[in-house]
Amino acid sequence: MLADNLELVHKNIREACTSAGRSADEVTLIAVSKTKPVELLMEAYDAGERVFGENKVQEIMDKYDRMPSDVKWHMIGHLQRNKVKYIIDKVAMIHSVDSLRLAQTIEQEAAKKDICIPILVEVNVAEEESKFGFHMNEVIPFLEEVSGFSHLKIMGLMTIAPFVDDPEENRDIFRKLKKLSVDIETKNINNITMSVLSMGMTGDYQVAIEEGATMVRVGTGIFGARNYSI
Repeated sequence: MLADNLELVHKNIREACTSAGRSADEVTLIAVSKTKPVELLMEAYDAGERVFGENKVQEIMDKYDRMPSDVKWHMIGHLQRNKVKYIIDKVAMIHSVDSLRLAQTIEQEAAKKDICIPILVEVNVAEEESKFGFHMNEVIPFLEEVSGFSHLKIMGLMTIAPFVDDPEENRDIFRKLKKLSVDIETKNINNITMSVLSMGMTGDYQVAIEEGATMVRVGTGIFGARNYSI
């Protein structure tokens, strides 16, 4: 069942890339494994998945040593500054950098480990009050402020689009994030690249790919409905 779900997601990714005139190699699937037990993650691993996304530091900590060492963990949820130290050397990328203070903490903790950590800037494109992230007009000033940080590598942008019944409703959200990334690229800010656009989830990842997503975060579409009781 899970292998079938994965194959369907990969098929949908390929079709969306074809529709947009892109190569499927340009898009990384992040299997969002929050609240899921290691047994299910191993099913996905055995079906070929190596990139997993978690919302909570504790879940990364719990699963890290129980999964094979070639798994790449992505921190995709809101990250509290006092928990950065626990995952700084365990994750391949942090998607949810949403404040200067968090960026400063990540820089400090990465420096202690003598590593350079790839990060994405979280943008609240829809300006939903319930969501974290910078407003669109705050992103470039933030990037100019952190461009001198030597232990951060800013790789691009991330957004969490609104929950909608019709994925077409989010097309404009994804289009705006793509445009912002292009605008940032033209500024040639030191230490800033825009090679990653993390946008699109189970309900709308095909539309996100058509608008330029390079990473899509799919949980329910792979693992089924989430268990909120843990």
